[in-house]
Amino acid sequence: MDHVVALSRPLPLPEIPLGEDTLRFQPVAAASEVSAGTRIYGSTALDPVDRAAIEALPDSVKLIANIGVGFDNVDLEAAADRGITVSNTPTVTEDTADLAFALILAACRRVGEGERFLREGQWKDAQSAPPLGVRVHGQTLGLVGFGAISRAVARRAKGFGMEIIYTDLAQMTDAEQEIGARYVENLHDMLAQADIVSIHTVLTPATRNLIDADALAAMKKGSVLINAARGGIVDEIALCNALESGHLAGAGLDVFDGEPSVRPELLARNDVVLTPHIGSATGACRTDMVQCFVGNVAAFLTKGQPLNPVPMPQR
Repeated sequence: MDHVVALSRPLPLPEIPLGEDTLRFQPVAAASEVSAGTRIYGSTALDPVDRAAIEALPDSVKLIANIGVGFDNVDLEAAADRGITVSNTPTVTEDTADLAFALILAACRRVGEGERFLREGQWKDAQSAPPLGVRVHGQTLGLVGFGAISRAVARRAKGFGMEIIYTDLAQMTDAEQEIGARYVENLHDMLAQADIVSIHTVLTPATRNLIDADALAAMKKGSVLINAARGGIVDEIALCNALESGHLAGAGLDVFDGEPSVRPELLARNDVVLTPHIGSATGACRTDMVQCFVGNVAAFLTKGQPLNPVPMPQR
C-alpha cells in the first residue's frame, strides 16, 4: 500500500520503498488541503505550522515531521492539544558551525566591505584604503547557549587560540572540560567579557529578544555579534542602534526576524554581513537532513515513534 506524506512545499523526493509498501510525498498548498487518512504532515523550518494550520489538519495526522534542527515554526502546544507528535532533523551541527565561524571571520575582518571596496575600483584610489577589521585570533569568544552547534563552534575557535566562555541554563562541566571553556552564569556578565559573541540557543517565548538593548549595551565597545541560530533572539532595531552609535564594531547574521524579509535598516549597513539562512546549505548536509526526515517518517509508520521526537509541552 501507499503511505502518503503531505508536504508544506514541493520537495524533490522520489517514491521510497518501505518494506512491501511505498512512501509517496504529496505537496499541498495549505494544511486544510491534507487528505483525510493522511498520517504525516512534513514541513520545513521556513514554513509556519501555527495553531490554525494544525487545527485544519485532519484527525488522521499524528506526526508533524519538520525538516530542520529548529522547530520554533511549529506550535508545539497546539500539536500537543491534538495529540500530534513533532520530529526534527538534528543533523546540521558541523555545517552550521562552519557557517557561524565563517560569519565570525567575515564580520570581524570586514570581508564583505573589502570585496565591495575592490569591486568598486576604490583600491586604485590613492586617497582611500581598505577598511580595518577586528582581530580574531587570541580573542575571547562568548557563546550564548552551549549545545551541539555551539560546542562545534568552540572547537573551531580553539584552533584560533581563542578563550571560550559560555552561558546557558545550567553549567555543563563535562563539555566545558573537554573543550576548555569557562561557564559564566549571568548573560550580561558573559557579554561584558567577550570580544565576539555568537548566539546558539533555541527561539522560545523566553528567548525572544533575549539580545535586547540592555544586553547589547552590556557588550564590550568594539565587539562583534554573530547570530546563526534564530532571528527573533536579537532585537534588530536595538542592534542597528548599537552599530550606528559605534558601540558594536559589526555583526554577522544568517537569520532574521520575519525572514525571508530582512529589515531595510540592516540591508543598508556596511558593517553587517548578511547571509540567507544558509547554515545547513551544503549538498551533504541537506542530504543528511532529508535522510533523517525519511528515517523519522519510516520509524513512525513502522514503530509508532519517530527517531528524533521533539520534547512536547506537558499537558
